[in-house]
Amino acid sequence: MGGSVDFEPTARSRELIARVAGFMQEHVYPAESVHWVQQRGNPFDETMVVQAIRAKAKAAGLWNLFLPREYGVNSPGLTNLEYAPLAELMGRSEIGSAAFNCDAPDSGNMETLVKYGTPKQRAQWLTPLLEGDIRSAFAMTEPDVASSDATNIRTSIATEGDHYVINGHKYYTSNACHAKCRILIVMGRTGTDPAQKYAQHSQVLIPLDTPGVKILRSLPVFGYDDSPGGHAEILLDNVRVPRSNLLLGEGRGFEIAQGRLGPGRIHHCMRLIGRAQRAFELMCQRAATRLAFGRKLSEQQSVREDIARSACEIEQARLLTFKAADRIDRYGAKGAKELIAMIKIVAPSMACDVIDRAIQIHGAAGVSADTILARAYAYARKTRIVDGPDQVHMMQLGRNLAAQSVRTSDPSTEH
Repeated sequence: MGGSVDFEPTARSRELIARVAGFMQEHVYPAESVHWVQQRGNPFDETMVVQAIRAKAKAAGLWNLFLPREYGVNSPGLTNLEYAPLAELMGRSEIGSAAFNCDAPDSGNMETLVKYGTPKQRAQWLTPLLEGDIRSAFAMTEPDVASSDATNIRTSIATEGDHYVINGHKYYTSNACHAKCRILIVMGRTGTDPAQKYAQHSQVLIPLDTPGVKILRSLPVFGYDDSPGGHAEILLDNVRVPRSNLLLGEGRGFEIAQGRLGPGRIHHCMRLIGRAQRAFELMCQRAATRLAFGRKLSEQQSVREDIARSACEIEQARLLTFKAADRIDRYGAKGAKELIAMIKIVAPSMACDVIDRAIQIHGAAGVSADTILARAYAYARKTRIVDGPDQVHMMQLGRNLAAQSVRTSDPSTEH
């Protein structure tokens, strides 16, 4: 776990940090209130104001910043460590990541297609995703099993001649409600051998308009519809797709999932740190200007403690995530798996705590729609579940660290 790391931004990272921060200030923050108003009329379509911002970001070359250049696509070629502060900046706003075509699950789906897609699959789906012309969804979670253990997934992918026939029931498929969503990446079962626990599942591309794909409803989160992408409950009823729609190979679904989730968790955690940092700034502004019992809130000891504790926790999570990003850059996701688990445990809980303190200091305004705080809290709390709940990461991390301790212990010290 040790080793020194230099977190000083590189020259190209500093330049992009300045440009993204300036773009957020000029275009994104002023558009938030307009976006929320426009969203009410057609919740699952991209609002006009976000469309305009995306066009400006694309024209400015602030587009697809998350993809390393070695993947062979047009991007700045940033490392995970270089991209991390940009993800934090974008994460400060609910519409920030979308403005730069860097939001989930599209970013993870694009990485999946870049890494594992065939030339034909990339031409058909990756190119329009990179251009921002379409959106995508990743369908793994199911309502009838504990999907935190993905070996439970029951959706069947059966071979019939040159086609696969897919049957299953998916739950909380993020982005599937988006008016521009055109493609699903579906995780399902192609094998039944219990001895091959992690080689029974595969991932297949299913166009959303394929017969048998039925969106049953949009599923809210804490009462929010998370528009424009939403979260869909989907029934896959004898859905037929060509076998050429398979990603990488049969039985390699877990391999794809792990390749996707390493960098994706860096993105998630940095977005959360950005949201927590903004909540912290709002907390400080409120405390410095609000009077209670004859004094500013910032003069109350308990409020000062909340501010100090929040600053410490944000910085701890930020530095830990930077270290995980650097470890991925050096040794790949597998070599960084302990640190990736740590950030996924630490960052969402930290964000929940910091945003909750900000809500408390804002009083009634904190739970209203007049600030970003209520929506930010719902986002942070949700992220304690997505990409694996806290308990799964803690269970696996504890198991791995205990095993490492046994392997590296010196027998001569035992009594």
